[in-house]
Amino acid sequence: MRIVLALGGNALLRRSEPMTAEVQRRNARIAAEAMAPLVADHELVVAHGNGPQVGLLALQADAYREVEPYPLDVLGAETEGMIGYLLEQELSNAMPPDTLMATLLTQVEVSAADPAFKDPTKFVGPLYEEEQAQQLAGGKGWVFKQDSAHWRRVVPSPRPQRIVEIEPIRYLLDRHVLVICAGGGGIPTTSEPGNGRRMVGVEAVIDKDLASELLAEDLGADLLVMATDVAGVFVDWGTPRQRQLLTITPEELSEHDFAEGSMGPKVDAAMRFARITGKRAAIGGLGDIAEIVAGKKGTQVMRAAVDQPDPAAAGDIK
Repeated sequence: MRIVLALGGNALLRRSEPMTAEVQRRNARIAAEAMAPLVADHELVVAHGNGPQVGLLALQADAYREVEPYPLDVLGAETEGMIGYLLEQELSNAMPPDTLMATLLTQVEVSAADPAFKDPTKFVGPLYEEEQAQQLAGGKGWVFKQDSAHWRRVVPSPRPQRIVEIEPIRYLLDRHVLVICAGGGGIPTTSEPGNGRRMVGVEAVIDKDLASELLAEDLGADLLVMATDVAGVFVDWGTPRQRQLLTITPEELSEHDFAEGSMGPKVDAAMRFARITGKRAAIGGLGDIAEIVAGKKGTQVMRAAVDQPDPAAAGDIK
């Protein structure tokens, strides 16, 4: 199978962990060891989140006052290189030495008229107490929203329209290269008005799940997997009634509401992929990745019961 695997930012940097290079390398190693067994039987395309990392870089850039802070598209490109490097190196350590892989900086086009620019929802950076968040909002002009018991900065998250480097990605896949791309949802760009196709960066962070869904569509992927730090999609989360959704259709899934800044985009991406392609999407924990691919764990989203996969045909990994 051709699989697009989207690693959540929290799968690479868990909540409340220090955002050090050492911690991120350790988590990249864990992710690589979980993904490595898939490569023998499947074509793998890996995308990843960058919310914690791009927020940290923004803080660091703001602390140096000799130059203007770098814009979010440049910081996004930095995180693509940084996280891609860690994943590629740890994957190469976990797989046979003749495995071909490449990390590709990926621009993703968005619309300058997207309403997301007026309603920031994408969480970036570390967790804050409410008082800290209010001080930063007043001092820097940043927007904050509540994330569980804490507060985090939010930035615009426009919907991805076009993956600029899709043809190079196809070229590499056709030559049996494991590709790491569309990191952090890709570098947000748009066409400059009045200049034809001249591309410019924009101040935003694209949701990596929605970008990964577009990537999976464009590549004709057989399966879209969104790996995160929870076992699947839950309803009534955080209450005594919480329960995990197992196998579900997009129509059934659309009857539930999920947080816009966390599980919501994953659910939207899974529903869209299943509806448009008729193929399977799955959401679940990184440690269960082999079982998720086999259709045995996580939340499996597909159009109808008759489309449910045969675990053996889905690449059941022992």
